[in-house]
Amino acid sequence: MAKVVVMDHPLIQHKIGVIRNIETGTKDFRQTISEIAMLITYEATRNLPLSDVEIETPICKTVAKALKGKKMAIVPILRAGLGMVDGVLAMIPAAKVGHIGLYRDPETHDPVEYYCKLPADCEEREVFVVDPMLATGGSSAAAIQMLKDRGCKKIHFMCIIAAPEGVKRMQDEHPDVDIYIGALDEKLNEHAYIVPGLGDAGDRIFGTK
Repeated sequence: MAKVVVMDHPLIQHKIGVIRNIETGTKDFRQTISEIAMLITYEATRNLPLSDVEIETPICKTVAKALKGKKMAIVPILRAGLGMVDGVLAMIPAAKVGHIGLYRDPETHDPVEYYCKLPADCEEREVFVVDPMLATGGSSAAAIQMLKDRGCKKIHFMCIIAAPEGVKRMQDEHPDVDIYIGALDEKLNEHAYIVPGLGDAGDRIFGTK
């Protein structure tokens, strides 16, 4: 079973309090989402392998550490996942970015793919799937399955707010995927919104509500 990591860093917890607040406007909400994504990336990349490389400082030659040939990709789930991309890229600027779009079938409520554009060599990359909210887990689990169907093997999932129901579904369907969570909330309500949550992340990022 892969690991589930819930962040306890004071900076992350403070910033999550900011985005939960109904008084936080679009500009500050968008900026804070990006900052939280940056901080979660720090934790999610903790175990990337390193190699020794010889370099020369202004003083002398020495051996430094460098990421060991790891090619990475960031894949946001549209549209709210876009709000996390800049924060992740600030930490791993060489990563390539793919996009996955899903909508919910009005009758079956199952996720349906409407867009998928990935780096050509995505199956060779360490992939970080990002979406601010992990509610039912339906879209996230479907997105990860899409990646696996296209040959991706090393996949991580990063979100800011999660419900226990979504975490369970992810673990049941993708026990090999590490999950990094900013805050684990109480439950889903009857409309499948996370409680206490922060409302609709996409609407609040893009100011469409």
